[in-house]
Amino acid sequence: MKKYYARYKHAIPLFIYAMIYCFWFAYLEKTVTRPSNLIHMKMDDAIPFCEVFVIPYFLWFAYVSVTVLYLFFKDKQDYIRICTFLFTGMTVFLIVSTLWPNGHHLRPAVMPRDNIFTAMIAHLYRMDTPTNLWPSIHVYNSLGAHFAVIRNPLLRRNRAVHMGSLALCVSIILSTVFIKQHSVFDVLTAFIMAAVMYILVYGLDIVTVWQHRRFHVRRGRLPQA
Repeated sequence: MKKYYARYKHAIPLFIYAMIYCFWFAYLEKTVTRPSNLIHMKMDDAIPFCEVFVIPYFLWFAYVSVTVLYLFFKDKQDYIRICTFLFTGMTVFLIVSTLWPNGHHLRPAVMPRDNIFTAMIAHLYRMDTPTNLWPSIHVYNSLGAHFAVIRNPLLRRNRAVHMGSLALCVSIILSTVFIKQHSVFDVLTAFIMAAVMYILVYGLDIVTVWQHRRFHVRRGRLPQA
């Protein structure tokens, strides 16, 4: 038992944060039903409704989960990096949604067509209210998953995985506006937040810096500047 705990104890923060996020998000979905802050850009009106994009929108759940799980088992350091990236952005999203309740009126009142894709979107609309949108976690986490893929020493050598990840990431980002789940503003701000976190997590490598500092502090000495 101790052997498995030592090997997989880095899963504990993931489970704890998942519970915190789910409870917090569920609370926001119940309390923010008529947000006073509506998000809208002129570009939103120029983007057509395209129901086929619901497929990559739902693939987001598998894309992010599989990336995190792969790194969990194959590369603990990159697993910690992607968790740092995702948890930080998702926490910022929760805080923004709590302090600045937001939403949009972009969804079509009536589905323009009747097919399996519009039926899937109608189900999504019933499950997920057009509130708590900014910045888009669908966009932010997709970028985080792709960054993790292209920066991982094992995955970035596989061109098929690299290109497949890029195609899926781009299609998920496009899906958020084509099925009217997000405004372009949500997408742009998610890109900005992801760029900042990329610099911190992969450029400055704050995870390794923190680990080194913690290692030296435990031994009663600080690392040299």
